[in-house]
Amino acid sequence: MTPTDLSAHIERGLSDLRDLVAMQSVSAQGRMLPETADAVTALLEAEGFRVARYPGQVAPVLVAEAGDGPFTLLIYNHYDVQPEDPLNLWDTPPFTLTERDGRLYGRGASDDKGEFTSRLAGLRALRERHGGSLPLKVKWLLEGEEEVGSPSLEAFVKDHAAELKADGVWWEFGSVTPEGRPILYAGLKGIVCLELRCRVAASDLHSSTGAVVDNPLWRLAKAVASLRDETGRVTIPGFHDDVRETSEADRAAIASIPGQGESLYDAYEVTRRLGAPQDFNTRTNLMPVLNVNGFHGGYGDGGSKTVLPAEGFVKIDFRLVPDQHPDKIVELLRAHLDAQNLQDVEIVELESHQHPARSDLSDPFVQTAVRVAREVYGQDAILHPSSGGSGPMYPFMQHVGAPVVALGIGNVAGRVHAPNENVLRRDFETGVRYALELMEALGRVGNSSDAGAGG
Repeated sequence: MTPTDLSAHIERGLSDLRDLVAMQSVSAQGRMLPETADAVTALLEAEGFRVARYPGQVAPVLVAEAGDGPFTLLIYNHYDVQPEDPLNLWDTPPFTLTERDGRLYGRGASDDKGEFTSRLAGLRALRERHGGSLPLKVKWLLEGEEEVGSPSLEAFVKDHAAELKADGVWWEFGSVTPEGRPILYAGLKGIVCLELRCRVAASDLHSSTGAVVDNPLWRLAKAVASLRDETGRVTIPGFHDDVRETSEADRAAIASIPGQGESLYDAYEVTRRLGAPQDFNTRTNLMPVLNVNGFHGGYGDGGSKTVLPAEGFVKIDFRLVPDQHPDKIVELLRAHLDAQNLQDVEIVELESHQHPARSDLSDPFVQTAVRVAREVYGQDAILHPSSGGSGPMYPFMQHVGAPVVALGIGNVAGRVHAPNENVLRRDFETGVRYALELMEALGRVGNSSDAGAGG
């Protein structure tokens, strides 16, 4: 691989990132979404993209296209960000990109404006290398609703499948180890977000009535306790029936992943772990999970207040694996609660469910992404069959029919969704080079066997 001086492209990419971080595109609160879509459109149009803009339930959906060649790459990113709360825990202003000690801090610096701007910088370098043209066709889909569950995306991808047709999809995130080794994901878990609610009275009662009135928090505690065992395995009857059998390639990839989560445990000072130490990578990649996100009800301030609360609620989420179906999981949960004599515990569905998705690790596109990562980073990529997280990957695999890979510029201490979100400048710079060389390799399809046959 011939070295290319990317310093000017990197600095321009960082300037783009600085401008986008300053735009407070918080989808949960509807802040600056059209304005940020305008800014992204301007950046793409400046690089020769034809950009179509479509209305979404929360924010505009952008579809851009440029270049020509035997391979079509579809890139998915999002321009919305999480709320900055709690503001007092930020060391620097959340919407001002700030560099210190080799890290770039700001809301969206990693998720997902840093990913977008590093890829755009790499595309600029590719155009420069090819005298102003692109050796492949690049399509770019950017939405502003990812942080609220992408409520518009599945229907949009289905309705626009012909427009989005591609040979491979580059997903919006990824990460790099502290030692600079790239981590590549070929799938995502599905997700179902729910509330369990229980009410026993029209208003709070004196706690002395606990002798004769049931307590909604006890009901909810019973419900939650019945959903998994001490190892973390979900105990809802039928929950595991549709879990896809693990492939030989998936097992081989799991076996080659170094470590057992030490960096995560250390970064977050975890004091209680689940599962056997040797099962960390199997559980994060291939095991469905139930989480309790919050337990609410009654009195929670200082001192005591002797009340029996009238109502309470629990927020939970399921992380699913292929081929579990979100709707069926909700049905199984309802049947399980009824069987526990918890018919009064109401299930309220929140946001949009996401189906699980996982690419074939032997696909030529996946293998090209792995090979280029090794060449750019100077060491083998760590290939995960699936991320432990979730997102709207399934519609792309289902309706566009293309394999999907995720490799990006995040880091284990990146504080994504938390105060002091950050990306390492080192990883941003290498991400620009990876974007350049991945698209270069895909552009050679038709003249070599780099990534299989184009369409």
